[in-house]
Amino acid sequence: MKKLISYPILIIISLCIFFMGYNYKVSADPNIYYQVYLNGKSLGIIQSKNELEKYIDKKNNEFKKKFGVKTIYAPNGLEIKKLETYKGTTSTVKEVYDTIEKTDPFTIKGYQFIIKAKDENSKDVVIYTLSKKIFNQAVESTIKTFVGEEQYTNYKNGTQNAITTTGSLIENIYVDEDVTVKKTNIPVSELIYTDSSSLAKFFVFGNNVETKKYVVKVGDTIDDVAFNNEISVEEFLISNPTFTSSKNLLFPGQEVTIGITDPQLSVVVEEYIVKDQEVHYQTEIKYDDSKVIGDDEVIQVGEDGLERITQRIKYVNGVINYVDPLGKEELKPTINKVIIKGDKYIPTVGSTSNWLWPTNSGWTISSGYVYRINPVSGSREIHAAIDISGTGYGSPIYAVTNGVVSEVATRYQDGKYVCINHNNGYYTCYAHMSRQNVSANQTVERGQIIGYVGNSGWATGPHVHFEVWVGKPWNGGRRINPLVMY
Repeated sequence: MKKLISYPILIIISLCIFFMGYNYKVSADPNIYYQVYLNGKSLGIIQSKNELEKYIDKKNNEFKKKFGVKTIYAPNGLEIKKLETYKGTTSTVKEVYDTIEKTDPFTIKGYQFIIKAKDENSKDVVIYTLSKKIFNQAVESTIKTFVGEEQYTNYKNGTQNAITTTGSLIENIYVDEDVTVKKTNIPVSELIYTDSSSLAKFFVFGNNVETKKYVVKVGDTIDDVAFNNEISVEEFLISNPTFTSSKNLLFPGQEVTIGITDPQLSVVVEEYIVKDQEVHYQTEIKYDDSKVIGDDEVIQVGEDGLERITQRIKYVNGVINYVDPLGKEELKPTINKVIIKGDKYIPTVGSTSNWLWPTNSGWTISSGYVYRINPVSGSREIHAAIDISGTGYGSPIYAVTNGVVSEVATRYQDGKYVCINHNNGYYTCYAHMSRQNVSANQTVERGQIIGYVGNSGWATGPHVHFEVWVGKPWNGGRRINPLVMY
């Protein structure tokens, strides 16, 4: 019969096994692993953080070539946290990489620029570049586009010609938006500018990347081509930099580019100007009730005068935004033409010729009858009028010929305005007044003050918005270029 082990020996053996196991667990070190999260979601546990980062960089050579960078980084939402655990189960780097690749784009180092919107109805513009230099060069190129390379270089280098008698001098050039910049990891799925020329093109044209070609016809001028293609002359010159002025000649068969700008930056130029301007004589009509109606006599021949005008003009992206009249000097007096007409009675039918200019002398046409981007609303539209600036806030506005006042009102865009029915098929309207000086149904004669220059409504500065209608305004009529009447 086998001899049984005594109870004391069993107890000793059991205690030895217990303490041996206890001592083993206390002395064993935990494993150092890394928990991987993407946008807060766990992707698994890996053994090496560096190995995952190197694997991401190694597997994305196509992005290195595309952007010309040396390193590709993890997505911005990736977190790798150090983990101490006794568990030994981990994921492979490839398994984690494959999940990342399907979920979020990888990143490269670069810069984020935010162009702050000027009002709550617009959105900030976000730009990604590889360097600050690319952004700065693009801004400078955009400035040159709107200012002219020679003028900008002379301004920057302080080599502008001084004004002796007449001329102009750029006093200031700046971009009117607030721009913030930060260094960041950029997702490769974003539009990342790697050169300044493509970014400069975006600054000028926005997302209007498509252009069209136009073949010049006999008799075409730059003004005609721009207007007929619903762009401004400034836009034509920007799209065709070989032309330096709207006065440049075109030849039949010549191909030009039609591009629609959508500026993302506001390039502001403040210019001091001294110019000599002809003052066209006006025709004074005097009535003699001893003469038969229609028996006209010229008793004084008119002669143009000459004035030296000093102004400070603010341009935004090449378009006049504000004209500040600083002074004017008479160099040669104007002699008005004087006509004696029979009968003092003021006809309600206006002439279709010899229209009076609606403002005092010293004026500048700050916007013509052109297609343009509205400086207030930012929308593209035809400016079916001319804006006459430079005579100063509160200066008089005159009826261009006889007629009956058809409307005296105020509305959001035009501010305070007056419309006159000349009873010959034509109407004229005068907007942005500071004050009206007539009432509806009142008969007015040529040269009568009907109001005063202001900036009511949608206006960036004091001017008169002058419209000529064939037919009743906003009720079947159509607007024409007012300059054809002079």
